[in-house]
Amino acid sequence: MLDISIIIVNYNVKEFILNLLSSLKKALINYSNEIIVVDNASQDGSVETIQEKFPEVMLIANQKNVGFGAANNQALEIAKGEYIVLINPDTIVREDTFSTLIKFLKSTKDAGMVGCKVLNPNGTLQLACRRSFPGPWASFTKVSGLSSLFPNSKLFAKYNLTYLDENQTYEVDAISGSFMMWKYDVYKKVGGFDSTFFMYGEDLDLCYRVQKAGYKVYYNHETEIIHYKGESTKRSSIDETKVFYDAMQIFVKKNLSSSWFVQIILQSAIFFRKLLAILNIYKTVFISILLDGVFYSAGVYLAEHIYMNERWNGFPEMYKPLIYIVPGIIQVLISALSGVYKKNSLQILRSFIGLTVGLFTITFLTFFFKQFAISRAVVLITFLLSLFTFAIYRIILKVFFKIGVGENKNVKTIVVGTSLKAVNIASKLKSNPMLLNTISGLATINQKEVGENRAEIPIICSLENIKKTILENKIEKVIFSSDDISFENIFSVVSSCRDLNVDFLVSGEEHDYLVGKSSITVLKDVPLLKVHYNISSITHKLTKSAFDYTFGIFVLIFLYPLMYILSKIANSNSKFVEMVLEVPKVLSGKKSFVGPKAAQFYSGLYLGKPGLTGLWYTDLFDQTDSVEMNKLDLYYAKNQNIWLDIEIIGKTLSKVFI
Repeated sequence: MLDISIIIVNYNVKEFILNLLSSLKKALINYSNEIIVVDNASQDGSVETIQEKFPEVMLIANQKNVGFGAANNQALEIAKGEYIVLINPDTIVREDTFSTLIKFLKSTKDAGMVGCKVLNPNGTLQLACRRSFPGPWASFTKVSGLSSLFPNSKLFAKYNLTYLDENQTYEVDAISGSFMMWKYDVYKKVGGFDSTFFMYGEDLDLCYRVQKAGYKVYYNHETEIIHYKGESTKRSSIDETKVFYDAMQIFVKKNLSSSWFVQIILQSAIFFRKLLAILNIYKTVFISILLDGVFYSAGVYLAEHIYMNERWNGFPEMYKPLIYIVPGIIQVLISALSGVYKKNSLQILRSFIGLTVGLFTITFLTFFFKQFAISRAVVLITFLLSLFTFAIYRIILKVFFKIGVGENKNVKTIVVGTSLKAVNIASKLKSNPMLLNTISGLATINQKEVGENRAEIPIICSLENIKKTILENKIEKVIFSSDDISFENIFSVVSSCRDLNVDFLVSGEEHDYLVGKSSITVLKDVPLLKVHYNISSITHKLTKSAFDYTFGIFVLIFLYPLMYILSKIANSNSKFVEMVLEVPKVLSGKKSFVGPKAAQFYSGLYLGKPGLTGLWYTDLFDQTDSVEMNKLDLYYAKNQNIWLDIEIIGKTLSKVFI
């Protein structure tokens, strides 16, 4: 019999599973083992890549996605290890993970299953790695938010056990399906997963059955893994929220519903939790719908009072307040049909289209209500007011609250490692125009190397003082070169920096990709001519020109004369005065408010007119470094849009005055 069987169910996370398999090599070196990968019909080349790079892995390639539990059961039926580990593909393990847990299982006779500390990529504890079953009270406190308000209360924080010290080992109801280790004998007695669960919930059910069989389930704090969580569901059409809460209902009905009353309480809690999750996912849509309805109804009210005169005294009292509310509802429905409401964006131009359609629709409807015929003037005034209010609140949410707009910012980065491969990672990040990273330097495991350079990239710290360096330099991303540093050291750094909100990534085996909490970053060179650049789009050009001329005329009338007089009185001009005095060049078409610092073309690609400001002014790039400046110009050209321009102007004013 083998010492240990590792079972991994993979679905479209090729880069992650390659990193996991690399970390498993180091963790299993002292054990006879087998690794069984069950692939659930991945479309990303996972099967071929695993066969090529890890031929020793036992691979089961399913022709369809049979679900998490059923796929694990396929591997469990052929596993030959004394200890069995079920582990997600989007994880990495420490070198001591298996040795620590095998020692624990051998010394703890009543233990049937054990999980370890599971970390998020930023070093914080993943709460699902130790929890209680979703009984009535635990479910209520979780759904109501009491567990979050009182995380240290044994009464209110029962579900995720946040009142317990994460650095202690103890018995729990359940551990996370992202990592479960159990004895082969326990599996033979209990059986595998219940395939009724397609995904989620099956880990709770398995832990429940292990305990009913007379064993205990433990959380062990002495070792840890990193779990990137949810990577497979990102690459599928599965409604993760629906599947998760449906699984909770199956678990409750199967194991905990001792009476119809308990069943109602639990399923009600699950329903409201699901509702809150959906509201969170679609919050931008709900915010837009709510504000559109409110502002349009307010517009009807204001339009009525603006238009009121001797011949018309307003709407009949008997129809108020419906006469204000109903047009708002109609407008929201028309906007929805016009495609205004998007999950991750606030549409401004499309909202204008929706308002225009609404103008004609609501005007047409007034013909069916003769007593309101005069209100067609009110409809027109409401339309004009709504054009303004719909645009203004969307701009405020985009610019000041970052709602409905992607982040476009410079990310200060450290690469951990000093080998040729580590330097290659840093160089690719530095030169790739698609990735807006500033390489602050390298970190080393050898304190003596600090102060040296590798390919003109400075070594700025060692692992001993990396946390201090991250704080002082406001580092937002740390990338580990897996050839330069052990997984034990990676975990040590991640754990020590868990309170710094830093994104940690690990380089792939071939060093042409990085895996992190939000995405896979491909480092291979990008052919410039195959990339779509917004700056060359007719729509973006017209919008940018319209903004330049409109804003330019405003500045020329209201600011230019004063700044011109101040420049004549003062001996020197501030950056703000200099920009205002160059506005005539914007109106003459020689410059734009936002653009590259100088160059208009790079390798034949149009980058836009030189800007009075730009990312080159607002972001902390070395302006003497031509590679970084070219990358910055290319990044702007690719991602240019009116909202990015407004954000840059806002950052410029903040930098000038604050």
